[in-house]
Amino acid sequence: MAPNPAFSLGGCELGVATAATQIEGGRADTIWHRWAATGAAVDGSTPEVAADHWNRIEADADLMASLGIKHYRLGLEWARIEPADGHFDEAALGHYRRELRLLRDRGIKPLVTLHHFNDPGWFSESGGFAVEGSHEAFVRYVDRVVSEFAGLADEWITINEPNVFAYYGYRQGTWPPGRRSTRDMLAALTGMARAHIAAYERIHALQPHAKVGVANHLRVFDPAHVRNPLDRAAAASTEYLFQGAITRALCRGRFLAPLVQPRGVRPGTYYDFLGINYYSRDLASGPNLKTASKVAVNDLGWQIYPRGLADLARRYSALYPGPIYITENGTADASDAFRSRYLYDHLKAVADSGLPIERYYHWTFTDNWEWAEGQTARFGLVELDFATQERRVRPSGRFFADVIAHAGVTSDAYQRWVAPSRYRLNG
Repeated sequence: MAPNPAFSLGGCELGVATAATQIEGGRADTIWHRWAATGAAVDGSTPEVAADHWNRIEADADLMASLGIKHYRLGLEWARIEPADGHFDEAALGHYRRELRLLRDRGIKPLVTLHHFNDPGWFSESGGFAVEGSHEAFVRYVDRVVSEFAGLADEWITINEPNVFAYYGYRQGTWPPGRRSTRDMLAALTGMARAHIAAYERIHALQPHAKVGVANHLRVFDPAHVRNPLDRAAAASTEYLFQGAITRALCRGRFLAPLVQPRGVRPGTYYDFLGINYYSRDLASGPNLKTASKVAVNDLGWQIYPRGLADLARRYSALYPGPIYITENGTADASDAFRSRYLYDHLKAVADSGLPIERYYHWTFTDNWEWAEGQTARFGLVELDFATQERRVRPSGRFFADVIAHAGVTSDAYQRWVAPSRYRLNG
């Protein structure tokens, strides 16, 4: 007799996540708008179209509510709120105030991201987070935002994926600001960690009951050959350099080598929940990273590895105990051929983990402008026609709504949406 595929999520509540630059559309003077204007995205697209969410906040809130969504991680566009150094735009603040009210009126609790890869142009021109003292500008912005919205939001993510932003923008140079310097990368990591700590303290001074954290990008790094000591060492060192050291700085205020402890920053506890963005697994073979062969992959070639979500949550929560929020998890699947199975497998890993995972935010609500991939990578529960801006809930979106309604997966839901869903294997 086949095992029952149904399961309960227990105390874990589901939501969806987005980022301002990726969905709002229109013009804002961010590093991404400047970068995309040069044709740098793979398809030549820009974030000026995106999902036109800036003009459709009410309709999108209604669509979320129709799916039973009760938690929404949204981002603010710093460049709209502070278009010039020290100048705050009252109209932009009013727009976000209205959006937060729309969400609250529909029973949707916001988790607000203050920085999601989106440096304003003026901030980048001054050196961005790689410059000592950059945290002061960030805290000024945070102070204004939290003061304005304290009655509408009390959960905050200060910075999204500092390691990803620093690596691609300051080391590889394939993202803006387009630098290629290990020194600049380490400086930017230090600057973002210091900015988070300062923002954490300021938010709690303004809003003592707030919950504040970081959306940490965590990946599984395994040795390509488990019996090879060089591969084992490469996997361990890559994990430490990519995510271990920066997570320690962000959560505990301890800057271990190759980072340098900033003056005035004391070790302590600087998180109220452990935020985890999880997508994939890499194999370390000496100095190189690769994807395993004959494994399930998404449209971008990323390995689909559900057990890694629980493994990482267990490992990092042992270091940083407390509530866990899965602040992003999702997959690029334009045809929606396997997203329902992806959701099932990752939510099952959450349910079986025995860990205090209180939230799971799916990336993403609707198809968006996916950074360097432009409009080519489709992560949405809701399909978006970029030309007409028509939204259509995908079958995986219907499955997600059913999971929310039942606080878990029923046998009927499994048979309807998951059983027909199939992964594809790489070469």
